[in-house]
Amino acid sequence: MGLGIEKRHQIARRAARELKNGMIVNLGIGIPTLVADYVPDGVHIVFQAENGILGYSQTPRPGEEDPFLCNAGGLPITLAPESSYFDSTVAFGMIRRGLLDITMLGALQVSEQGDLANWIVPGKRVPGMGGAIELAQKAQKVIVTTDHVAKDGSPKILRRCTYPLTTTKSVDLIITDMAVIEVSGNGLVLKEVSGDYSIDDVIKATEAPLIIPDEIGVY
Repeated sequence: MGLGIEKRHQIARRAARELKNGMIVNLGIGIPTLVADYVPDGVHIVFQAENGILGYSQTPRPGEEDPFLCNAGGLPITLAPESSYFDSTVAFGMIRRGLLDITMLGALQVSEQGDLANWIVPGKRVPGMGGAIELAQKAQKVIVTTDHVAKDGSPKILRRCTYPLTTTKSVDLIITDMAVIEVSGNGLVLKEVSGDYSIDDVIKATEAPLIIPDEIGVY
């Protein structure tokens, strides 16, 4: 089974804590789109979308949606005072120049070296890779937000990805419904564990080996 709404929002709330004032941030399709609703008070973030907008904000209230205002996933958004529009070539120019401080992406699999697979399950039809390759290669920091295990219960954090890769050695931080894991030069470091789980639960649900520090936070 997939994650319920509450767990998805829990991941988004935790991911929003990685945002710092003044950052330019791109949010991928899925759980990342929820992060705009949890920006901490006093923190101003400039959100960028590949479809050609810079400076959008949280999800509009029901009934206040504008059909002409959406993010790259087609979901409704609201505008920030500094917002501007442009075509997708300019949007990708920003991405390819490395102007994004953070991109948050969903994932099908992540390896212990930070390889990312997030665009296709072999044998299933998909519309294409989208902007994930450029985003994962060029953003200053890549954060993956995902459920810890797949719908069939199999681990998504692996020694090596078995699905076709989006990028290699690109992921910096993994935030799941179970844990926060940092990708380091020495391997995967368990930084925090959800209050709903134990360290042993996380270890059992993770195929890749985890480095367990003396102090581990709880979120």
